[in-house]
Amino acid sequence: VQLLESGGGSVQSGGSLRLTCRASGLTYESYCVGWFRQAPGKEHEDLAHIDPDDGARYADSVKGRFTISQDNSKNTWYLEMNNLDVEDTAMYYCAADPLSCMTVRNLGPDGYNHRGQGTQVIVSS
Repeated sequence: VQLLESGGGSVQSGGSLRLTCRASGLTYESYCVGWFRQAPGKEHEDLAHIDPDDGARYADSVKGRFTISQDNSKNTWYLEMNNLDVEDTAMYYCAADPLSCMTVRNLGPDGYNHRGQGTQVIVSS
């Protein structure tokens, strides 16, 4: 399985970006997919995850601003990010696991079987 993120870039505070996570080589019927970020010198932060059983769940820090979604026909997941702030500057990456989100959502990105390389998001004031 390979995960490839895209859609990052530079944006001004208050702006929006949509990140894409494209998966190839999937072998199971469903996956839990999570979006994470890590800023320099900081620990990773769980942002959101989604699967068919658990639906979409969000961290409090992004609830109401970020939306996770999926296009099953394209094996693609998205993270729509609105009202971005300089504090959102980080490397963003997705991770996937064939287990349910109820099983892996509290394990952090290292608890997922597959992880992408990330896409950089820079928010300026």
